[in-house]
Amino acid sequence: MNVLGLSSYPVEAAATRYRLEQFVGPLADRGITLTVRPFLDSKAFEMLYQRHALPYTAVALMKSGLRRLKDLLLLSQADAVLVQREAMLYGPPLIEWLAVRVFRRPLVLDLDDATYVPYTSPTYGKFGQALKWFSKTDDLIRWARVVTCGNRAIAEYAESKGATTRIIPTVVDSDVFVPKPHMSDGPVVLGWIGTHSTFPYLRAIFPVLQDLARTHRFKIKIVGAGMEGVNIPGVEVENLEWKLEREVEDFQSFDIGLYPIDPSLYAEKWAAGKSGFKAVQYMAIGIPYVAAPIGAAADIGEAGVTHFHATTNHQWFQALELLLSDPELRQTMGAAGRRHVVEHYSLSDQADKLARALREASGDRKSS
Repeated sequence: MNVLGLSSYPVEAAATRYRLEQFVGPLADRGITLTVRPFLDSKAFEMLYQRHALPYTAVALMKSGLRRLKDLLLLSQADAVLVQREAMLYGPPLIEWLAVRVFRRPLVLDLDDATYVPYTSPTYGKFGQALKWFSKTDDLIRWARVVTCGNRAIAEYAESKGATTRIIPTVVDSDVFVPKPHMSDGPVVLGWIGTHSTFPYLRAIFPVLQDLARTHRFKIKIVGAGMEGVNIPGVEVENLEWKLEREVEDFQSFDIGLYPIDPSLYAEKWAAGKSGFKAVQYMAIGIPYVAAPIGAAADIGEAGVTHFHATTNHQWFQALELLLSDPELRQTMGAAGRRHVVEHYSLSDQADKLARALREASGDRKSS
């Protein structure tokens, strides 16, 4: 069975890397050849949210659109098309319409975010909102034979539109994301990895970190914020750009993971659609974490065993103070998290689910 996978972003984006690319090998073992074609190339993705690069981005988006039209030629050899979020970053769902209506290929739509919720881009503003064409997600849900969803909230929305859904959480390869012994002579490292769009979530708990720094020695390592000169008075801050080749190493350098989500900063339904992936990554490398119980993050792991939940600043302070003060607790919770990922979020199990969804959509009832 041949499947054409269309993603918005290149492999540098977590959605492409963990919802498509990492399944190429496992699906091949199950008799399915997945060919992944991103809309943006790596350079265009790197420049996408940099204001000074808007002229370059405009040209890159036009070139990407032309390249995407050429990808339609690959449909002649495909038994199904798997679209991760959307085939193009802007405009109506033209590519998907052509794939379904003209080329008559069954569509599987993969949603790991609430892309049906409109938002205003901090880089492109209302102009970007108009180009984004948020209503396309509802069209894609209606056209899809199966919608694979990162969590229950997204599945419920798709089902409300009449879709057949399968929940496939975003996971990592637990043979790649592995625990690593930490040095005991340095400060405890509180870690966060994200993007410019999720950095405001972390910034919301800066006052908590300032309060903790008055009585506890620690460092916060921030990766991927997209900002220079991040400063938290009284707190030692290491602020790094995100690099693909350093991703696992960065996670392994943390002692405690941070997973704040503040639904008041963006649309609440958008926050509720978050897949909770960061929690899976923290647990895979064997560290405890503190998370806001929003969206899938409320259900992933075992609160009080693998991690702590925190909503208010007081709860954040209490949870982090407890973990900072007790190395044995950090070790115990980290080990519990690692066991939880291996038992409940294995790559092999999710590959089985995706293979079944693809065969179901194509009409191939062969066992995966």
